[in-house]
Amino acid sequence: MLTPSKSNVATLFIKPDKNRLFLSYNRAMHIREATDLDLNDVLLVERLAFGQDKEAELVRVLLSDPSAKPFLSLLAFKDDKAVGHILFTTARLTKTQNTALISILAPLAIVPDFQKQGIGGRLIERGLQLLSKSGVDLVFVLGHPEYYPRYGFKPAGYLGFEAPYSIPDEHADAWMVQALRPGVIGSVSGTIMCADALNKPEYWRE
Repeated sequence: MLTPSKSNVATLFIKPDKNRLFLSYNRAMHIREATDLDLNDVLLVERLAFGQDKEAELVRVLLSDPSAKPFLSLLAFKDDKAVGHILFTTARLTKTQNTALISILAPLAIVPDFQKQGIGGRLIERGLQLLSKSGVDLVFVLGHPEYYPRYGFKPAGYLGFEAPYSIPDEHADAWMVQALRPGVIGSVSGTIMCADALNKPEYWRE
């Protein structure tokens, strides 16, 4: 599947001549919520990241899909150039009496020249921070099982959460969840119903 909003990011370094610890602010990289005026930047990042239009078209449709709202769309900028994008859309539990506020992460996109620089991780972390503040309980993703666990995600099927479409056993660990409040896992379970635009089998193949 498709695999801090502050303009200054604090980084620590040792100054060679004095071996003292200094706080430096890297003004070249920042993350903020995308607006309607950023749509062209968002779609360009998606096209460059995936090398095709499929994910960009999905994002375009999701952003206008009422069943995806409320959503969280974040853009990462480096030297005022959009280089990364992440989208979280609303989902819900079915086949259960349990209730929880749920989001699905899809997609995460980084422009190729800026990959492997930690931008994807920063987008994930900032998104989770904002979702937690907004009251979201659970965040799901279908993605690389060696990447997303770095940011707190765990296999979801073993915890009682079924994906919108069946995930083959050999890819079961790619369907993951992260709880944003203590105690929610174990108290709720069921099948996840995603936004209409995302509710197609081709988006649920890892």
